[in-house]
Amino acid sequence: MATLAKKSAQASGSGDKALVLTFMDGSGRIAIDRVADSFGMSKTQLAETVGLARESLYKAARVGTLKTQARVREMLEIISRVSEWAGGKEQAMAWYRAQPIPAFGGRTAEALVKDGKAGAVRDYLDHLAVGGFA
Repeated sequence: MATLAKKSAQASGSGDKALVLTFMDGSGRIAIDRVADSFGMSKTQLAETVGLARESLYKAARVGTLKTQARVREMLEIISRVSEWAGGKEQAMAWYRAQPIPAFGGRTAEALVKDGKAGAVRDYLDHLAVGGFA
């Protein structure tokens, strides 16, 4: 049983990277413009969604920083994990932004990522993927 759980978690992790890779530019950074365009958002809306200041996505010097890249990557990883059962990446984004998660006191994935708790959301989704209860 532990092997099945491990395989599910590994499969989930590889899907996370696949979505992230679709938004990588030639230098290995996430292309913020492509992410925003893909989800039909402005960069200001994307910044709000991941809990960053607007300038983080508009100023060239800040787009490539570790914090900016990590926050956007975390969002993409979570969206990737739920997109199959949500019905696509747009529906996964809607879930990410609006669906309260009972295990986190009704907070959304978006709120948790903003608070630096993306790892907890990924762990929760892994738990569900292997048949755990919500």
